[in-house]
Amino acid sequence: MKIRSIITALFIVLGTLGMKAQFVVTDPINLAQSIVNSVNEIVQTSSTVSNVIKNFQEVKKVYEQGKEYYDKLKAVSDLVKDARKVQQTLLMIGEISDMYINSFELILQDENYSAVELEAIAFGYAKLLEEGAATLKELKDVISNTGLSMTDKERMDIVDQCYNSVKHFRNLTRYYTNKNISISLIRAEQQGNTSRILSLYGTADDRYW
Repeated sequence: MKIRSIITALFIVLGTLGMKAQFVVTDPINLAQSIVNSVNEIVQTSSTVSNVIKNFQEVKKVYEQGKEYYDKLKAVSDLVKDARKVQQTLLMIGEISDMYINSFELILQDENYSAVELEAIAFGYAKLLEEGAATLKELKDVISNTGLSMTDKERMDIVDQCYNSVKHFRNLTRYYTNKNISISLIRAEQQGNTSRILSLYGTADDRYW
């Protein structure tokens, strides 16, 4: 039961960080479920608004409401290795959300995409986020009563699998962003207007792509 105790301790620490009342969570199951709920709400919002601009505005509201979960989680330090991997898995879901919101907000300002392309890009981001969040169900099961019959090795194997799976979707989201922006750059080069696109997506120091 060592890993369950370690993971539980991580979230007990989270509960002492001065969260607002609605964010005070002292057990791992509730925090994991809160993050899953937040991500699912983003995905659901992405699919229920027909206008891509209005859609994004609603999605951004949901994202900002749930962002405090990740901000508080980032503040936890000095964790043992096992708990650190659980923390990093949850934070990578936050990274996927960040890339979706921050990159797509810029893409919406880019005149090199058609309305149909913008809808397709938004759908792609939402799907990547949905797939990443689905992995968290297994992680939640590990730290819930449903995982009591597992050995420490079985539990850690699932933690590793979840970590690697979410890391894959995080990296895939970064690649997806890179490819979308590269399309705009190619079109800008054909128009002789690359400076505007480079400026839109930030300086060389700002760009992760």
